[in-house]
Amino acid sequence: MKERTLTIIKPDAIRNKSFGSILQILLDKGFDVLSLKYLKLSKNEAEGFYAVHKDKGFFQELIKFMTSGPVIVCTLERDDAVSYLREVMGATDPKKAEKSTIRANYGTDIQCNAIHGSDSLENAQKEIHYFFADYELGSFQKEEKIVKIEVVRPPNKEERF
Repeated sequence: MKERTLTIIKPDAIRNKSFGSILQILLDKGFDVLSLKYLKLSKNEAEGFYAVHKDKGFFQELIKFMTSGPVIVCTLERDDAVSYLREVMGATDPKKAEKSTIRANYGTDIQCNAIHGSDSLENAQKEIHYFFADYELGSFQKEEKIVKIEVVRPPNKEERF
């Protein structure tokens, strides 16, 4: 059954430029990207998102890390999206993750583990709506035509004359 889940490509993966490879892995594993944002979390946004961990000893370090640079937040869709994303990501600690997983290949430690994924369908719905309004969550159809988008930039000084 098709499900939606949320993933966050964390600041460490943005800094080391592995985010493109991670997104490609997700696409290759059959996930459709319904929405995507590149943003820098404020302290309040990070604290709100991770409020479930507020009383844990690692909370302040987690907030510091998640606000240390930009992240990519995505809503993904596919059959059994929540559990399959957890499988593709691997164990939270990259040293304990299976070799073929994202965290094993791109994470460095339990905090800098490259990617977050919702841990349940209920949390996925909450997490998706934390970052995305309903109107931002399109329905992807494989048969839709891809429209070419061309970026037009103004000519530099040499090209103007």
